[in-house]
Amino acid sequence: MGAKITIDSATMVNKGLEVIEAHWLFGLPYEQVNVLLHPESIIHSYVEFRDSSIIAQLGNPDMRVPIQYALTYPERWESPAQRLSLAEVGRLTFREMDYERFPALKLAMDCGKAGGTATTAFNAANEIAVARFLSHEIPFLRIEEIIGEVLHRHINEDNPNLEQIESCDKRVRELAATL
Repeated sequence: MGAKITIDSATMVNKGLEVIEAHWLFGLPYEQVNVLLHPESIIHSYVEFRDSSIIAQLGNPDMRVPIQYALTYPERWESPAQRLSLAEVGRLTFREMDYERFPALKLAMDCGKAGGTATTAFNAANEIAVARFLSHEIPFLRIEEIIGEVLHRHINEDNPNLEQIESCDKRVRELAATL
């Protein structure tokens, strides 16, 4: 997947960004978007309906499939990915999200709820912190700390225009590089 995406998966930053995306793409309040720990990474998403039935999207953990689908929608092309064998997987397990173990996920969700420039600050701080980790400047757990420190100092601007977003991004990147 690439070094940055691998780190974002390990910190759950990617899930936080996906929660924010789901909020905006589907017009759902954050309280209706839930994240579960699913170690097998077979169920990528599901929707629960009012009648309590659930429709899920299952597949091997291979980003080629969703990327291909995004590029070829509404068609479904044959995939280069390995076919999913539920018999080989054997079982699917789920646990409630541990926000203490994965504080970056909670930070992302809090930023989404705050709106304004909070998500810009979150994303920019993460990008700089991950780059610093990959260049061996900081230890892994410092990524979450830097994001938290940046957000603690961030003064949120509601309903920002593009200029304010760009300015926030620049300021946050500079701050995250110094922490």
